Formats: sequence, C-alpha cells, structure tokens
Amino acid sequence: MNFVAPDFMPVLPELFVLTMACLILVVDVFLEQRQRHISYALAQLTLLGAALLMLLSFSRAPVVTMFGHYIKDAMGDLLKFCICLASAAVFLYSRDYLRQRDLFKGEYFVLGLFGVLGMMVMVSAHSLLSVYLGLELLSLSLYALVAVDRDSPVASEAAMKYFVLGSLASGMLLYGISMIYGATGSVDLQVVADAVAKQGAATNLVLVFGLVFLVVGLAFKLGAVPFHMWLPDIYQGAPTSVTLYIGSAPKLAAFALVMRILVDGLGSLQGDWQQMLIILSVLSMALGNLVAIAQSNIKRMLAYSTISHVGFLLLGILAGTPEGYSASMFYAIIYVLMAIGAFGVVILLSRAGFEAENIDDFKGLNDRNPWLAFVMMVVMMSMAGIPFMAGFYAKWVVLQAVVSIGLVWLALVGVLFSVIGAFYYLRVVKCIYFDKSEQSEAIEMSGDVQIVISANGLLLILLGVYPTALMTWCATALLN
Repeated sequence: MNFVAPDFMPVLPELFVLTMACLILVVDVFLEQRQRHISYALAQLTLLGAALLMLLSFSRAPVVTMFGHYIKDAMGDLLKFCICLASAAVFLYSRDYLRQRDLFKGEYFVLGLFGVLGMMVMVSAHSLLSVYLGLELLSLSLYALVAVDRDSPVASEAAMKYFVLGSLASGMLLYGISMIYGATGSVDLQVVADAVAKQGAATNLVLVFGLVFLVVGLAFKLGAVPFHMWLPDIYQGAPTSVTLYIGSAPKLAAFALVMRILVDGLGSLQGDWQQMLIILSVLSMALGNLVAIAQSNIKRMLAYSTISHVGFLLLGILAGTPEGYSASMFYAIIYVLMAIGAFGVVILLSRAGFEAENIDDFKGLNDRNPWLAFVMMVVMMSMAGIPFMAGFYAKWVVLQAVVSIGLVWLALVGVLFSVIGAFYYLRVVKCIYFDKSEQSEAIEMSGDVQIVISANGLLLILLGVYPTALMTWCATALLN
C-alpha cells in the first residue's frame, strides 16, 4: 500500500501560527522582563502574517486535505481572517493593562496564539475528530489564561469553575460524537451527512441522542441558556484582558463549529435541531436581556448581553436557509467588533491598582475624554440595535431570515427583547454624558491604541450605513 502525503499548502496559516507560537515560547525563556516587548511584537507579527497568508490563499473552491480531516473553503478563510485581526486588536488593547499588573509575560501571548490555532482548526474542521481537537486546544488555552494572574483568588476561582463546567460540556460533546460515529460508522462530516440522509432520525434512536448531546455541548460553548452558568462568573473573575479575549474571537469559532456540525454534517436532521435551537434562542434572548438590567458590574452586564446576542445569532442558523446562514455569519462578525470595542474601553479606563468594572466608573467620561466617550456610545448604541449602527442591520437581517420561513412570532419575540435590552445599553450612555464624573485622572492612550479604538468605533458606523460589502462577502463565502 503506497502512502500518499497530504497537501500541506492549505494548512500553511495554521502551520505558521504553530511554528511561531513554539518559537515565542522558546525565545521568551531567554528574555528579561524589560525585553518582553519582543514576545509581544512576535505575537502581533504572527497574527498579521497569518491574516496575510489567508488573503493570499483565499479559497475559490473547497479543498479537503489531511486525510479528510481539514477543509479549506471561503467561509473558513473569511472567519480565520477575522479571528486573526480580532486577536491582534485584543493583544494591542491588553498591552498596557498587562504591564501595569506585572502580567506582561510571554505566557499570555503564547496561550493566546495556541487559542487562535485551536479556533483555526475548529473553523476548518471536516471531521468530528478535528472538531474536538480544535475545541480542546482552545479550551485548555482559555482555562490557563483565566488563571494567568496567579495572585488573584477571584481569577483562580473563575478558572476552576470554567475548567469543571467546560470539561463537563466537552464530555457531552464527545459522547454525542461517539453516538454519531456509532450510528454512521465515520467521523468524516461528508460521510456522516450522506449516512444521515439515507437513515433519517426516525429509524435511528442513537442518531437522535447523539444530536441532543452535540447540541448541548455546542450550546455550552456558545453560552446559550440554560448552559450559560459559566459565562458571567468567568467574565467578571478573569482579568479584563482575558475577558476581552474570551468575549471576542472564540464566538466566530463557535459559529463555525455550529455550521460544520449541524449544517454540513447533520443538515438532514434540520427539523430536529431547529426545534432545539428555537428553545435555546428564546431562552437566551429572554434571560440575557432581563438579567442584564439588574447588573451594576459592566463585565457581568456585557456577559448577559453576550447571552442575548447568542440568541439572535441562533435565529439565523435555525432559519436553515442560505440567507439565514449568511445573516448569522454577519451578526457574529459584527458582535465581535462590538465586544472588542466595549471591553477595549473598559481596559483603557482601568489603571494600575484600579479596575473600571462598575457602570458608575463611566460617569462623566465625556468630560475626561470626549472621543473615547463617543466610541463607547457608538458601541452601546450598536449593541442596542439603534438604526444606522452595524448592530441594527445585523439584527434586521437575522429577523428577516426568520420571517422568510414563516416564524413571524419568533421575530416578534426578538424585537420585544431587543427593545428591553436597549434600556441597559442606553443607561451606560446616560452615565457617560449626563452624570458627573467621580474620577479626575487623565485617560492615557498610546498612539496605536488610539488609532485602533477609533477605527473600531467608526467601523461600526460605516458598516451600519453601508453593510453591503461585508454582507455580500459573507453570502459569497457560504455559497462555495
């Protein structure tokens, strides 16, 4: 039997990130504390280099390699490009925050890069085995990142909670994978899709139970109700730089995970998983928006906000149409942009010995830094779904996808909870512009951070006024 070597060219971005992460790990051992900026620079070079490789090798047609475990397609390339840029912004915003707390070490950047590698593997997974490997690589990196501040008992407690609950969810997912394998005889998603189409769920009880366990595992990774318990505690307990990382790029990988498993692999069971996603979506929008109103901690408020946005994200997927999938993908990208902006401002308001974790810390921000106040207002209004902001169009297209399949009542539920959610977002805007400042310290920002945070806010306005380019890119990527 002749061995045929796989084509390594499609996996070049992943190999580049892996090689650079290992290189930074070794180089950082020989660096003194005052030289840590070298590790940071190499990490940024890795992310920007991977994004460039993605653009240069952008897929026109799907390519399956690595013995059927990896697929390179337009959807994967677009999501991985966004993941790399989002992670680069996270590292940039976190730089000064980490320095002020003596956390500016190579471990943060190496773990962040391994997390990015895990996300890239998840996005391009073409088998249930590579899905699980990518997910565990990301999860293990996140557990360690949450506990990166070893002197903080709150961070250690959050990391333990995350590890225990994350392990439980991974076990559920693995159990579901084993059932799907038992029912279909393969872990290759294309083979699984063909087998499921022939068998049907009605005649195979193992397939149904496998689907249920898979949806439970995916719901946990997304943070959907009732599998959301970990999200607020981890967002609050982790250092803000880690919360920023967890709340941004991994959401794109989670979206890709749902698409690969439910749409590509189990698309024939849409009638079954659609009902489950409807329940998860309604519960997430309801609990996320209602509980967020009662929060005084900005990180917990944004955690419940994330849960409500996951509900909207699921609306597009459960529609089961190409328009719904592209709308959901657009929503995921816009959400990541909003989350980076929101947590970025929280980080910039923090300083040595002080965490800007309460909504009251934003009082009078307009008096201290009018431009930063404007950026935060844009982010909050976009999250609330105010017209002419990117968040409004993102919600509009997912609701349109739901209406197009006749679920008008579900769209009305989405509109209702979106209106309720506007309250706690606008409360932050009210604190920024109408309340008297309790802080007098100047907000210091380096030039590169100021440029990126400004671009972050302005992009939300631009994509709200002219969303066509990104929406078309998402639709085109999903057609291939």
